[in-house]
Amino acid sequence: MNVEHYKVSKEIKLSTLSTKEVKKDAKKELKKLRKKISELQDTMYAEGKYGVLICLQGMDTSGKDSLIREVFKDVNARGVEVHSFKVPTELELKHDFLWRHYIALPPKGKIGVFNRTHYENVLVTRVHPEYVFSESIPTVKNLEDLNDDFYHSRMDRINQFEKHLEENGTVVLKFFLNLSKDEQKNRLLRRLNIPEKNWKFSAGDLKERKLWDKYQECYEDVLNRTSTNYAPWYVVPADDKPTARYIVAKVLLEELQQYNFKEPTLSQKVIDQIDEFKAQLNNE
Repeated sequence: MNVEHYKVSKEIKLSTLSTKEVKKDAKKELKKLRKKISELQDTMYAEGKYGVLICLQGMDTSGKDSLIREVFKDVNARGVEVHSFKVPTELELKHDFLWRHYIALPPKGKIGVFNRTHYENVLVTRVHPEYVFSESIPTVKNLEDLNDDFYHSRMDRINQFEKHLEENGTVVLKFFLNLSKDEQKNRLLRRLNIPEKNWKFSAGDLKERKLWDKYQECYEDVLNRTSTNYAPWYVVPADDKPTARYIVAKVLLEELQQYNFKEPTLSQKVIDQIDEFKAQLNNE
């Protein structure tokens, strides 16, 4: 599987991209990838030069939560930090739209996962522009101010933000889980039909589903304007969950392998004293 096939490296049309691919033995192959990712993360932590930010976006029911669970299952729990961004709090609204994401960034040596991301600020707020009023932006006085120029300017700020991260040692990888409308319907019905899944259902999901076409339009614009060589987007077919998880894991592994992480070496002084240290411990 060539992961470059999923990278947004030229202008794309979402309507022409597949939402379903099925890889045989995806679950079995994912286990192999997980082990390698875990080993690389251990070395990355020891080296302490790089951090990794994984950004996950997708329509409701696209499988973000289960993907996080399955892809990072074997990574040291201390090596992964997951942040799920909900409606901004009162404190967060008193800062600029990127602030709450900046303070959640992973430190060097760790993998950070954003379940929904800073892109919500040019997706959800573009579909529901009235949400922006809660940010109390001096230049935004009415809905007419929330035009394409406003959102494209925000996308420019996001590109600058991600460039800053890359220049300071954070590897940024972004995944859009490309779900079909039919498959979303099936997953919503499953939540309603299986009692133990009922808690996952929200009537709001149906309201947002009616805005499907608007969301697709906004996603397409975001993918085309913010996929860069330093922070690329990958459009992952999401109708088959095991295959989607495998693709994300493979992209992550191949990206991390490029950095050739190395564990730090001991100083010559410590090396010269190893036998002495062993003797001290053996003679206790």
